[in-house]
Amino acid sequence: MKLQSIKGMNDIVPPDSSTWQLAEQLLGDILQSYGYRQIRLPIMEKTAVFERSIGDVTDIVQKEMYTFEDRNGDSLTLRPEGTAGCVRALLQHGLLNQQNRKLWYIGPMFRHERPQKGRYRQFHQIGVEVFDLAGPDIDAELIMMTARMWKTLELTDLRLEINTLGTVENRRQYSRELHQYFSDRRDQLDADSINRLERNPMRILDSKNPSLGELIDQAPRLDQYLDEHSRAHFAGLCEILDKAGIAYSVNPHLVRGLDYYSNTVFEWITDSLGAQGTVCAGGRYDGLVELLGGKPTQAIGFAMGLERLIELSETRLTREDRSAVDIYIISTNEALAAEVLLYAESIRSAAPRWQVICHCGGGSIKSQMRKADRSDAKLVLIIGEQELVDSTVTIKPLRNQAAQFTVPRSESIEALREFVA
Repeated sequence: MKLQSIKGMNDIVPPDSSTWQLAEQLLGDILQSYGYRQIRLPIMEKTAVFERSIGDVTDIVQKEMYTFEDRNGDSLTLRPEGTAGCVRALLQHGLLNQQNRKLWYIGPMFRHERPQKGRYRQFHQIGVEVFDLAGPDIDAELIMMTARMWKTLELTDLRLEINTLGTVENRRQYSRELHQYFSDRRDQLDADSINRLERNPMRILDSKNPSLGELIDQAPRLDQYLDEHSRAHFAGLCEILDKAGIAYSVNPHLVRGLDYYSNTVFEWITDSLGAQGTVCAGGRYDGLVELLGGKPTQAIGFAMGLERLIELSETRLTREDRSAVDIYIISTNEALAAEVLLYAESIRSAAPRWQVICHCGGGSIKSQMRKADRSDAKLVLIIGEQELVDSTVTIKPLRNQAAQFTVPRSESIEALREFVA
């Protein structure tokens, strides 16, 4: 039997892995600059963490989770999203009592879906969660921070959609009205919407079936059921975004798929990836901490899919590929291997950001030079018997017309800086 990866769970191999590393570093640097601190979460949780938080009538819990019983008889689940596990960790470690409650995480998520472009069974997300901040200013900060990420990645074809879901009571009242509206028109619904009608009629608003467009457009609107506080909160968010010059559209049909959302919800969407156009999505979930056993706590967060983001920003990331080799060191004799390795270590100590490769395994100078050229290195450094005697190194530029030259090894770092940024 030929062994292959599981369908929908993909290897990330060089040179793609270098692109991923750069994207993760750029995004992590932005999060750090805003004062967000990383939390590292396990990829498995007890199943109850997701059933209680996501909602046991959602598609994720009913159809998509990888759930199994371990040897102790406990029901465990590979995480389908990061928020629930983050809240669990927050409560378990008493993080609500600390001053900094702005957290971020990165890693794989798992959902048993039909694999397609932009949607995989193992996918990767960067997520952000903020706790115990009630005003619209923190909602705006998250959106402004994501806008800065798009600028850094040079993404220009993303559009922002926002909405407010109001409080749990607002949604409950609205859901009753929506249920009645769609029940009276049940014969016009497709099978998926009929299923959602009894479980969560608000999810029908998120239908991608174009034949339901007119029916959904004529449905009651949630903003008719909002209380004054929810209206003021959303107005405050819009005011900040307007002042920041961040363009957005209010989409009354944006409801998000998980049960724990309330008030602000938002999505960054692109038309460049076909049907899977949501790159980043988030919102408020003020009731989730209490639902999982904590005290009532305001909370907001977002998650972005790295696969989609990297595909969109491939040109920007490739241009700044930090995996490029700077220096390739060869020798004329295998007996000089120790000298070459020690010299390479001295370069790495002096310039830690340079990528330095030592040729290992011997071979003729011609074959070593060929491998150096294939590595796309900027420079090849040659240590031969004469260089050993003179304590020098010969430097040969590979990517320009500069002539080969020899310098004392003690002065070589400064000479190398002329060619390596």
